[in-house]
Amino acid sequence: MQGRIIKGIAGFYYVYCDDGRTYECRARGIFRKDGRKILVGDIVDIGILDDKEMTGSISSLVPRTSELIRPEAANVDQALIVFSLADPRPDLILLDKLLLQFFAQDLPVVLCFNKDDLVTDDDVNRVLSIYKDCGCRTFITCASQGKGIDELKEALKGRLSCVAGPSGVGKSSLVNCLQDSVKVQTGAISKKIARGKHTTRHSEIIPISSGTFIMDTPGFYSFDVLLKDEGELASYYNEFTPYEGCKFKPCSHTHEPGCAVKQAVEEGLINNERYENYVQIYNEIKSSRRY
Repeated sequence: MQGRIIKGIAGFYYVYCDDGRTYECRARGIFRKDGRKILVGDIVDIGILDDKEMTGSISSLVPRTSELIRPEAANVDQALIVFSLADPRPDLILLDKLLLQFFAQDLPVVLCFNKDDLVTDDDVNRVLSIYKDCGCRTFITCASQGKGIDELKEALKGRLSCVAGPSGVGKSSLVNCLQDSVKVQTGAISKKIARGKHTTRHSEIIPISSGTFIMDTPGFYSFDVLLKDEGELASYYNEFTPYEGCKFKPCSHTHEPGCAVKQAVEEGLINNERYENYVQIYNEIKSSRRY
């Protein structure tokens, strides 16, 4: 029988199969011998050991269509990045780094801003204006009221989507709205440090409907961009693409005279906040490469 690994804990792998049942499996010793790591999201062939107890043994891996580094996962079709509009306020530098994380791994991104009941229309429009040209489909939701859920669900249809974002933004609440089979634990915002508590302890894939899966992942607060060379950075900014007539080649778009990107920023054609974040991330990568 064939299925998808939806969770792995302490050497046990839980495989969701086409019959709608989930089998608790161990991997055969050949995987350890060959040094092959089994990932959440892997499609595997299993042998049934006890049909009543729903236990089995993983015999082989189907070749992966994709493999993510962070979070570690296989066969993911797209990323769903979730940030809140308030409580906590969105850290746009972290958001831009997350976008880069997935763009660098050649993964399409769906961008979701949650908790719109806590902000004004002007706040929503500001965020939308910043990311309108970033190359992602963008959704505004309110998990507590069910707003925007049907539209978001349609964007996830027929795919395995990896959920990512900091803790406390409502990722688990959104996952609970998107399906009925598994209720993911949610947590309150820490008043002392104004950020969410970790309620997801491990990556887990949850079936939404036939052929549609969502992978809930632990929240995080910061991380380093995977890029090793700051010169790669501009290629992941969709807003820069129309403006390639810089005087000097290559152009970092940070300080050079005659830079078409900087000119576009001055003329309001590229959002200034996105550009300022680009410059900050560019300098971080450049500084880290020196050491």
